[in-house]
Amino acid sequence: MNPTPTLPALLESYFTQRLIAQRQASPHTIASYRDTFRLLLNFAQKECGKSPSSLNLTDLDAPLISRFLNALEQQRGTSISSRNVRLTAIRSFFRYAAYEEPAQSEHIQRVLAIQNKRQARAMINFLIREEIEALLAAPDQHTWNGRRDHALLRLAVQTGLRLSEVTSLNREALALGTGAHVRCYGKGRKTRCTPLTKQTAGVLKAWLKEPARGTTNVLFPTFMEGRLVPMPCSTCLPNTSLSLSSGVRR
Repeated sequence: MNPTPTLPALLESYFTQRLIAQRQASPHTIASYRDTFRLLLNFAQKECGKSPSSLNLTDLDAPLISRFLNALEQQRGTSISSRNVRLTAIRSFFRYAAYEEPAQSEHIQRVLAIQNKRQARAMINFLIREEIEALLAAPDQHTWNGRRDHALLRLAVQTGLRLSEVTSLNREALALGTGAHVRCYGKGRKTRCTPLTKQTAGVLKAWLKEPARGTTNVLFPTFMEGRLVPMPCSTCLPNTSLSLSSGVRR
């Protein structure tokens, strides 16, 4: 009979075999799950009096994980949505453990039975026509930066692409002939094609005629040929939580 794998062995095989080799999870997902278990193992070490390398799967029981989730909120100020993300990572690991350790099925099911915490969802507001027109008119189109920002905002308003998706676009993502569209590789590793109106296509055609900044292929580059970076901002566009940083003064 094979010995019961230790928790570190299960975690190692979960990350290397399940997440990376089988699911081909994105680097963002892997980093998020890694941080979850880093926090959980530190918490379990204090609760159980064992080092992370000595913990067993049975040490991570449902009561301990519930206390861990509560501690995230009460001590670290974690939001409910982030708390639920941490729980998602833990559930994913325990679903994997159910196949590796069927003898611990009852223990695993108790953990999987932990429910997400409900939260109030804010109503999503939308810009009215006058607000959209004011937004598009804000950039100074007498400057290179202003013409770039106007083209970027025009594309974002018309297509509804996420800010990270817009800033990740390269020039070849645009097709501005018959059936003009933009091709985007975005959330969930999905490729989407979004049609463009004649007005938006015209603005983008004019933008592509701008003198090239070095050899960059980025659709909306910075003045120094880099890629715009979405950043948290408290004074950003209406109804958003992100702004753009180009790393230079305008």
